[in-house]
Amino acid sequence: MNLSGYCFIIPNYNHHLKIEETIQELSGFDIPIIIIDDGSDQQTKDVLNQVIKHFSCVSMITHEKNQGKGAAVINGLVKAREIGCTHGIQVDADGQHNLLDIKKLIKCSNDFPKALVSGRPIYDDSVPKSRLYGRYITHFWVWVETLSFKVIDSMCGFRVYPVEASVKLINDVKIGTGMDFDTDIMVRLFWRNVEMKFIATKVIYPEDGLSHFNALNDNILISWLHTRLFFKMLLIFPYLILNKWRKN
Repeated sequence: MNLSGYCFIIPNYNHHLKIEETIQELSGFDIPIIIIDDGSDQQTKDVLNQVIKHFSCVSMITHEKNQGKGAAVINGLVKAREIGCTHGIQVDADGQHNLLDIKKLIKCSNDFPKALVSGRPIYDDSVPKSRLYGRYITHFWVWVETLSFKVIDSMCGFRVYPVEASVKLINDVKIGTGMDFDTDIMVRLFWRNVEMKFIATKVIYPEDGLSHFNALNDNILISWLHTRLFFKMLLIFPYLILNKWRKN
């Protein structure tokens, strides 16, 4: 497993319960860890400041006001490029992701260095049913927007980004800065012929976990995202068909 050029990117908004435990486990990889404090409360800031003191591999970007998960990851990717990283591993701060599967993600990324490697969630009974059903709706629209079934899951925030391709996209196009980010950047990278790879991984919703997903506002945001992507797909339809024909 080659770790050269890799770093972790962790967006954090008021997650103080699991973050130190997460950093402790990630520090064993001995690669840079970029935490984005997305306008967290004082309790979380105090925990993050202690983390910075204890772990030399950790650096932090601070947003004075909450800008959204997408904005946090975007700034993390830009920072990753600035420090010379080729790949950024996005990990949530709330303990949902199975960190034991990081080696699988990196191994796949080593094998396909230009690909976006994403977790494909396997849920237990802790997942809220509204979130689970909402994912199936997004899966359908992503298949329509990409004219492909190759994007198996576009909502998992446990993934490895090829930094150069991702930052170029971010500089060229306005990407969603909230909960729409994960799907938005994946679909647009697919349109740019970035290969997608998926690794099955268990995802849990801890009983003491804090979710920032707002059922009303974020579902409206995601619906608007699919509207934009659908009409953009119509504009580039001939290009997508040509690419599909070339790959086949």
